[in-house]
Amino acid sequence: MHLNRLVINRDRFPTLKKYPFNLPVFQKSLDLPLTEAVTVFTGENGTGKSTLLKALCQRCNIHIWEGLQKPRYEYNPYENMLQESLDINWVNGSVPGSFFSPELFRNFSQLIDEWAISNPGLLKYYGGESLVTQSHGQACMAYFRARYQIKGLHFLDEPEAALSPKTQLELLKVITEMSAKGDAQFIISTHSPILMSCQQAQLYSFNANEIREIDYRSTEHYKVYSEFFRSKS
Repeated sequence: MHLNRLVINRDRFPTLKKYPFNLPVFQKSLDLPLTEAVTVFTGENGTGKSTLLKALCQRCNIHIWEGLQKPRYEYNPYENMLQESLDINWVNGSVPGSFFSPELFRNFSQLIDEWAISNPGLLKYYGGESLVTQSHGQACMAYFRARYQIKGLHFLDEPEAALSPKTQLELLKVITEMSAKGDAQFIISTHSPILMSCQQAQLYSFNANEIREIDYRSTEHYKVYSEFFRSKS
């Protein structure tokens, strides 16, 4: 464990009318203990789980590769300010880490290929093959296997979007093995019941306009999948 506590201080919000501060789950201050080496944020789209994940990553001073910048029609000056209302507690001092998002990974892969032109040995770190020439899922797994060997705090934002169910099981194995070694801690936002099933995971639900700890079989995702497969049997 590197991080064991997250506090959301509503009294430090600069506004209550703009995103992300107007999201229902942030309408009261919260003190969330992080008791396991894997923490999972789960909930429906728009509930705030990815928003909190990114803010926590920024609060931990871990770089988020944003990729290519695009113009915005409407600028929201509050969008990246949630981190300023978060307090955290490190177990033994801060550690480095990483942030993964499928939508940003393709640009990252292209950047690695460009760097490898002048430094061919760089690709050995990712299994010796260009990330761009592999399928999206294969490239992601090459990244996971390399990056999560490193001690640190690793954030993943809905990684299942790039992965088949079989590949999700491969990622689950990597997360399980690396967290068990004691060097890597993971905080994951996901809709995947496969990733939620990690035995070391502490689950927080963002449904019902609140953030609360939840059992795996009580998650909406588990119930939906279970009911679907029962209806097909």
